[in-house]
Amino acid sequence: MREKYDLANIPKELFEFAPKDEKFHDRKFDTKPIGYFKDAFLRFSKNKASIVAAIIVGIIIIFALIGPYCFNQSYVKSYQTNLDLKKYRLLTPKLMLFEGTGFWDGTEVKIIGDTTYKKYLAYAQETGYDIIVKVIDEIEVNTENGVQKNYKVRLNNYHSIDAFTKTYTEEQYKAIQEWQNENNVQLIMPWVVYYNAKSEVPETLNSKVKFNNINVWYECDSTGIPTLDENGNLIPGYRVRGVDHYNSLRLDGDPGKDDPEAENRWRYALVSGSKKNGYNYTVRINAYNYFEYAYGFEPAFAFGSDGEGYDIFTRLASGARFSLLFAIAVSSINLLLGVIYGSIEGYYGGAVDMIMERISDILSAIPGMVVTVLFNLHLSGTLGTVVSLLFAFILTGWIGTASRTRMQFYRFKNQEYVLAARTLGAGDRRIMFKHIFPNSLGTLITGSVLVIPGVIFGETSLTYLGIINLDSPTRSSVGSMLANGQGIMNTSPHLVLFPAIFIGLLMVSFNLFGNGLRDAFNPSLRGAED
Repeated sequence: MREKYDLANIPKELFEFAPKDEKFHDRKFDTKPIGYFKDAFLRFSKNKASIVAAIIVGIIIIFALIGPYCFNQSYVKSYQTNLDLKKYRLLTPKLMLFEGTGFWDGTEVKIIGDTTYKKYLAYAQETGYDIIVKVIDEIEVNTENGVQKNYKVRLNNYHSIDAFTKTYTEEQYKAIQEWQNENNVQLIMPWVVYYNAKSEVPETLNSKVKFNNINVWYECDSTGIPTLDENGNLIPGYRVRGVDHYNSLRLDGDPGKDDPEAENRWRYALVSGSKKNGYNYTVRINAYNYFEYAYGFEPAFAFGSDGEGYDIFTRLASGARFSLLFAIAVSSINLLLGVIYGSIEGYYGGAVDMIMERISDILSAIPGMVVTVLFNLHLSGTLGTVVSLLFAFILTGWIGTASRTRMQFYRFKNQEYVLAARTLGAGDRRIMFKHIFPNSLGTLITGSVLVIPGVIFGETSLTYLGIINLDSPTRSSVGSMLANGQGIMNTSPHLVLFPAIFIGLLMVSFNLFGNGLRDAFNPSLRGAED
């Protein structure tokens, strides 16, 4: 333990003479010096909320960059030309990882009537896919026509997609049959003889299908109730006879399955044209298997599909990428303009400052909505919607940055190091951007980061309200996705759910991240509101 001495009576032996010939220097610090940005990083790393927000921002950026390429590109590239996308509209989210769990597996709980219930059972029998995964409850409802039975079921949305028809050339028709044989997948379904409910079925035909629906392949009455044979089985109502040039897989029960020359074999194509000019084949297509044939994989949309059949995951990722790039471009341009304008104001002051401030006041008084509408009306036709929207955000967006820069220049321009630089002959430009501006950089960076979520929210609001239309087969925006899903939110909530989660996470995380940067670069402003 160190001994204590009376300062007035310190023993002489504790003193020693310093050598005259030796030079003494101050002892070096044991620790390394910390720069401005490293010091800011250390302060930022102590803010847990900002760290979590920074991680979320990073995930959002990664999602925006690689998300558009995560889904099969052959399907994404078909957005502009493929009319078959509508067949896959409003499908619920599905991940193969959760197949059969009842969660995120492309199924949903629905209440359906007795006729629809029997139609799904029949279509499942034809295709071999389980459409009704589970019957949860049977509900009896009293109506004017008596007791009606409804079913609460868990329905597989992907397997319940209606069949559709397509016309192919002879080469395409043969290619489909070859694909069926190689993959053992039934893509082409037999043709159905169906009539409008009010039509009278000719007695000469063996089919008595009276329901105008391409999926109803069985004999039924005008209400869709199937006619059963003596064993309680459905009676097929497929077309028979006729030339179809079909030499591939056939459904069970087809008389031509074992005897391709059977007269009553089912017909798989309607043939038109001639041998000389070339045949055309109109076929009935299983929608689920067609997706695999056309795009090389089974349909599974991680976030579901929208009203146009677009994959929500890739559309949301592309919308997020556009929003982020647009916001960063706006923030960067506003930073450049604001720094130049504000530095001139703050450095020269006086009359220059007063005149420039009045110009800023006039511009800031113009409503942003009016600016956006005017630019969109007069510029979008020649320069495009994106450029006109960019001009609208830039016209007044730089004023906030200019005000912050002006304030920082007023704060630092009379400091001693600035006076010393001026005394040594430094010019105005060097003093402004070599000595004053670096000390303002932290505040300006923080302000620019906080501008990004504001721009994204503004762009989302404008597209949601329909003032700006950025929706197209190749591009979308979060606001457009929210607007498109609003009308059917009750039946297809996933159309709104994922874009809403994205915009909510983005706004909260960017603001927490920006506040963390502000506290790190300017500890004196901790907790202050902009």
